[in-house]
Amino acid sequence: MTPNQVSGVLYRESQIMETPRSSWTFLTNHSHVLICLDRDPEMRLRDVATAVGITERAAQRIVKELEEAQAITRQKVGRRNVYVVNKSLHFRHELEASRTIGDLLVLFATE
Repeated sequence: MTPNQVSGVLYRESQIMETPRSSWTFLTNHSHVLICLDRDPEMRLRDVATAVGITERAAQRIVKELEEAQAITRQKVGRRNVYVVNKSLHFRHELEASRTIGDLLVLFATE
């Protein structure tokens, strides 16, 4: 008998197995980096990379792109970087251009 799938759950007779999760997410790695830096402006890029699930080099590239887009600014404090997210910057795509980065971050704010 072959397994059947209903609502993301595989089942065979009385045995139930969870299906593997898909690898895509609704938010991009850029969004994940912004969320990390908003939550902890002093977070090291190594820790950002670990939290997002990307390489440190990818995190560096994303931060550079976010700086170029004026979504964040980097300030040097001693030997550390402190990141400030520009929450008033509007999204670039026409579907969400009426919304700001701050609108997104408020959805994921932790208290």
